[in-house]
This record gives sequence, C-alpha cells and structure tokens, in this order.
Amino acid sequence: MTQPSRRRPTPPPGRPGPPGGRRTRITRRGRLALLGAALAVVAAAIAVPLVLSGDEDEGPAHAATLTVPEGWRASQVYTAVDTALRLKKGTTRAKAADAGLALPGDAGGNPEGYLYPATYPITDRTTPERLLATMVDTANRTYAGGTVGAGAEQNAVSRYQLVTVASIVQSEAATDKDMARVARVVYNRLDEGMPLQMDSTLNYGLGRSTLHTKTSETRSKTPYNTYVHKGLPPTPIANPGAGALRAATRPAEGSWLYFVTVAPGDTRFTSDYAEHQKNVAEFNSRHSSPSPSASS
Repeated sequence: MTQPSRRRPTPPPGRPGPPGGRRTRITRRGRLALLGAALAVVAAAIAVPLVLSGDEDEGPAHAATLTVPEGWRASQVYTAVDTALRLKKGTTRAKAADAGLALPGDAGGNPEGYLYPATYPITDRTTPERLLATMVDTANRTYAGGTVGAGAEQNAVSRYQLVTVASIVQSEAATDKDMARVARVVYNRLDEGMPLQMDSTLNYGLGRSTLHTKTSETRSKTPYNTYVHKGLPPTPIANPGAGALRAATRPAEGSWLYFVTVAPGDTRFTSDYAEHQKNVAEFNSRHSSPSPSASS
C-alpha cells in the first residue's frame, strides 16, 4: 500500500534502533482541532467472547450472540464464527473470500480491521457470509463518520490507513492514555521517515503473539516487518475498538519517538534515545529473554 508523502525524511532508526543522526524537530501540521462527537460504539464488548443461549445440543437454532472483542485478529473471528455456528474448522475463513464483503479498495479483499468489535445476534438463519457482512457493514458505518474522516485528514492519512494505525495502537497499548501516546509515536515516526519497528506488526506477519523477538526475526521477509519496511504495514493487524480509533484520530501531543512497557501499567515514552535505553535496560532486567523492539 502506498504511503502518503511526508515531510523531513531522515535515516532510520526504529523504535529500538539508535538514531541515525541528529533528529530534526517536528513541525506539526497544526494542533488537532477538537473533533466533535466521540466515535460511535455499536455495541459494548463483554469479557466472554462467545455467549450462546439455549440448549447447546440444539445448535444455533435458538437466539444467540457472538461477541468480537476489541483487538481480535480476523483469524480469531473466523474461529469464533465456526464455533458459534457449529461449523467445521476453517469453514468461515474459506467462505470469507467469496462473501462479497463491502471492503474498501485498499483492503485488497482482506477484511482485517473491518470485522468490527461488537456483539452480533445469531439465529438459525445465520450464515458465515451474513455474519461477516454485518461486521463489515458495522465497521463501514463507524469509519464513515465525520470524526474519523476529519482525523484522517488532520493526520495526513487515508481512512484505511487510520484504521491501520488504530490496529497498531490497539495491539501496543492497554489504556486510553497510552493509546493516544502510541498513536503520536506512530505519526511522529512517519513524519520523520523512520521505520515503525513495532513487534506487533512483525508478530502479525509471523502469525503469532509474543513479547520476545529475536534479532534474526527482525530480518524476516514478511511485508508486515516494520523493522525492514518503512511506513505502515499493508493492512491493519487487528480489528480496533472505539478507544484505539479515538487515539488514532486524536493522538496526544508530544515529540515522543520511543516507548517501552517496562512492566504492566508502566509504559514509558521519550524522544531521547539515551533515556529510552535506560528504560529498555530496566525492561530487560525484568525479563529473562530480551526483546529487540524494547531493548535497542
């Protein structure tokens, strides 16, 4: 996916890597205007990912619901749909390509990022195609809002790219405050021409989830390896929720280029590489297997 032309490209580093020279101070395109209403939340996600009512032996003939939690990947959604509809494993994934989903052209037929987190009703007439279509339609209604459009324009990205940023934010941060800061790091790095160097994108490309990344893995050829490839990954890496969308739309103000979660609830952001290295050293002291994205 072609990334928008941005100003002041400088040689990498990534989030972990050392600066490749003096960093030019970022001149923002202007403070983000206070955008109007909050992003619409279609349905509140609950902790239990799948709730079926009625006798389990009777299948989905009785009314039921399927909840897609925020941050699930498409692969997780497919598995949940198979379970909810009592289908053979892999059925929903196989049908997704021919479901006629109303995806944007940039998606290239990949629904990642558009299986919107919400609670969906299931009846005896529900099919994988209809359920996926409802998720995508819900996403399209949410992303079509003026808040998302204005946020995309303010941050010099397309709506699809904003969803991609939101998916990274969703995967990298746990609180609203940290989400807004992670979003700012993403935009600052894009403005600086620096690779994002996010473990979350690499993990997606490798089909896994882990806190630890080997240096050799950062040379992986997957297009989702943002250690190697500058700009955003080719598609979203998860299905972001309302909080991540808000963060991508209205990122916090700051010049941060680095962050590391030293411990749960303790994510540290800085624009100073030396300070970041101290934070990384503390991270490594708490973990037996250091992660390059946090440690360099």
